[in-house]
Amino acid sequence: MKNNRRFVNWIPILVVFLILVTIFNLSQGNNVKKFSYNEFMAKAEQMTSVKATVSVGYTIADVSGVYTEGDKQIPFTVTVPNTNDNINKVTGLLGRDGNEVKVVDATEKSIFLTLLEIAMPILLTVGLMLFVLTRMNPGNQVRAHGASKAWARIEGNIKIRFKDVAGCDEEKEEVKEIIDYLKAPKKFSDMGARIPKGVLMVGPPGTGKTLLAKAVAGEANVPFFSVSGSDFVEMFVGMGASRVRDLFKKAQQAAPCIIFIDEIDAVGRQRGAGMGGGNDEREQTLNQMLVEMDGMSENKGIVIIAATNRPDVLDPALLRSGRFDRQITVNLPDKKGRTEILQVHAASKKLADDVNLENLAKRTPGFSGADLENVLNEGAILAVRDDRTEITMDDLDEAIDRVMMGPAKKSKKYSDEEKRLVAYHEAGHAIIGLKLKNADMVQKITIIPRGEAGGYNLMTPREEKLLPTKSDYLAQITGLLGGRVAEQIVFDEISAGASGDIQRITKIAKAMVKSFGMSPLGPVQYGDHTGNVFLGRDYGSGDNYSDETAFQIDQEVRKIINDCYEECTRVIKENMDLLHLIAKTLIEEETITHEQIMNLVDYGTLHPEKKEEKVEEGQEVSSTDEIEEV
Repeated sequence: MKNNRRFVNWIPILVVFLILVTIFNLSQGNNVKKFSYNEFMAKAEQMTSVKATVSVGYTIADVSGVYTEGDKQIPFTVTVPNTNDNINKVTGLLGRDGNEVKVVDATEKSIFLTLLEIAMPILLTVGLMLFVLTRMNPGNQVRAHGASKAWARIEGNIKIRFKDVAGCDEEKEEVKEIIDYLKAPKKFSDMGARIPKGVLMVGPPGTGKTLLAKAVAGEANVPFFSVSGSDFVEMFVGMGASRVRDLFKKAQQAAPCIIFIDEIDAVGRQRGAGMGGGNDEREQTLNQMLVEMDGMSENKGIVIIAATNRPDVLDPALLRSGRFDRQITVNLPDKKGRTEILQVHAASKKLADDVNLENLAKRTPGFSGADLENVLNEGAILAVRDDRTEITMDDLDEAIDRVMMGPAKKSKKYSDEEKRLVAYHEAGHAIIGLKLKNADMVQKITIIPRGEAGGYNLMTPREEKLLPTKSDYLAQITGLLGGRVAEQIVFDEISAGASGDIQRITKIAKAMVKSFGMSPLGPVQYGDHTGNVFLGRDYGSGDNYSDETAFQIDQEVRKIINDCYEECTRVIKENMDLLHLIAKTLIEEETITHEQIMNLVDYGTLHPEKKEEKVEEGQEVSSTDEIEEV
């Protein structure tokens, strides 16, 4: 088989070589002087030093050779009618003065060679076309030898264990009996217990679903078949179903084992004709997967683990009991989980003494495990870039900003007016975070542009809550309005810098009214979230309420935002001195941290120890004296 493949690989090179030889011969033929019969008879008397061959056929004679003209030898050819007089004339003219003339009988040429000369170009052309077509569109013969095979990656002796997976203790508990079952299935069968055939892991991207599945295989010490849902989707109908059959056949031979299907929504989407039509290949693949799972006998030693972040689009038949009948939600980690994840990834990093992973976890709410690993990696890259041997807390702070907003655009320069505008905008957010109950705490403020933002205000919840209340949402909206309100109060002007804030507050306010029932309209769900599978959830969804209700919804959304706007205006006006102080400090420093912000709040300066020295010397220092009027 390998020798045949090598020969096939040499075919294009041979074809190209023959084409080049043919082109070379044709180019050589362009230099041959072709005479008509009358021209040749007139020229023959003047030719000297002739070497010619007369090939006599049935009806014609081909004359070819070279003659000398001056210092050049000129090749020539001519076709002569085959008569005795013509042949004698030609040989007589060319053979004078001792010239070399050879007469051959062309009719004695092998018929096989003649046919070969005619058939060879045709055979080469047809062979080249077949080769190109089979490469572009592998037919049934080619595909039968491997295209229908499952492209699963088989891993054995997996080194990942539960200790390598942090931040998901409850999820580990859910899969522990699967490990016990893979190690000792007889214990379950004797008790009459049926272990789940399929386990569906659901959660946002980067939360460790694949890592947890590998840890299960590592703890149970069984083979791990890893395949992506997109690997089953093919252009040819039936190929995906064939791959499913092959995958389950291999798994049965290697049982006990784990089959892991990543991004199963690529092949397990809800079936149906819909306005956009169906997908025969994907639906046949899904049908085959359902049949294979039904065909698995109980306690056969095969466990299927699938992962997705889109459980809403999966086919209901895939989620019924007896198939993927256990669903494990892998959520974003809390503060404790983030600390454990950072400790796992920091084991291979050289951290400085000032690095506090618990404080780092406080500053990264909403980060997934992959995001946290990326933060540590970015910090390591920054340390290497500065030729340092340890990763400092400053590196990790910069890494958080990079992961959330992108690298700082230090080359982008503000005008003085723009700089003051951005400083007051970010200071307005900070004031609400500092002075309003339930608002997020300010961790860091910078007016250095990052990504598409002119400034950046890192604010984290005072306490991570599983169920936010109405007060929490109202405080969040008020905090997002702080920048716009500060611009309005100080400059009597507004900029486009609050566009992102406005988008977020509108989304929150609509959710409060339409989904959470946090308005006088009552606990009613306004809006159909089923949607159409093929047209898209948002495009195909319809409003299940009247125009009058829609008008009331708009009024309630506007009322929520307006009330928060008034509250934000009140808080900022009551703390104008602190607003000016933070803005002035931002203009000078460009970036201030939580500790520095608290120094401004408590002492009116970034360096309270210096201020205490002045007070001891009898100098009165007031925070209002240091504030410039704007």
